Amino acid sequence: MNVKQILPPTYVLIALIGMLILHFIFPIYKLLSLPWKLIGLLPLSIGIALNIIADGALHRANTIVKPFQESTVLITKSVYSISRHPMYLGFGLILAGVAGLLGTLSPWFIIPVFAILMDVVFIRVEEHMLEEKFGPAWIEYKKKVRRWV
Repeated sequence: MNVKQILPPTYVLIALIGMLILHFIFPIYKLLSLPWKLIGLLPLSIGIALNIIADGALHRANTIVKPFQESTVLITKSVYSISRHPMYLGFGLILAGVAGLLGTLSPWFIIPVFAILMDVVFIRVEEHMLEEKFGPAWIEYKKKVRRWV
């Protein structure tokens, strides 16, 4: 039986839908109103940029983007010198930006749940695979660069 793995962008989409549901059905507390809500554009833009840059670095190195597939190259430059997982960080920033744009407290509850899911479902497994594949180079990189930021 071939079971398809749910990929991180699907988790982002589910998180966004959850944020919208919480915002419109259970808004709890209004944190921001216009024009202050527009501050959400900053993390949203940074998150999108991080994902584009990280994806480009992976493609230029001719290595995989999909989780759970074996990497051929350990990338330590560009946004990978800031975060070991810049795409997951970017996803989190996108969610934070949307939460800011919505302006209520309740969408923010989704973000830590999303971060924990990414860590448990993807990051721990990916890091184990990278350590097995790249050994000392991975361990040295891991000492220098934090998991998220």
